[in-house]
Amino acid sequence: MDVFTWRPLTNPTGTSTFAVLSAQFGDGYSQEAEDGINNETQSWPLTFSGSKAEMQPIVDFFRAHKGAAGFLWTPFMGVQGIYKVTTFTMNEASGIYTITATFMQKFAP
Repeated sequence: MDVFTWRPLTNPTGTSTFAVLSAQFGDGYSQEAEDGINNETQSWPLTFSGSKAEMQPIVDFFRAHKGAAGFLWTPFMGVQGIYKVTTFTMNEASGIYTITATFMQKFAP
């Protein structure tokens, strides 16, 4: 599996989301349970900036994975996991190229 090694422009803020099954009863009582063995997923909005030569390999990496194939990446203060990028944006101003993408955690058997 490919490893994403480029460093983002700044330290991003990651979001963890828990998948929870919930049942609400008429008397106000509710029950919750975690949904699945991997019920926590993380997403990380990342920004990269530099010259066209520096940014092109990142774009090529995303396009090679086509939004579906996972790759390995290690979030800050985290453990290496499998992530995917389904959309990314590109911008150019005065010869500085900026790429923004959200890394979404995925799981494999």
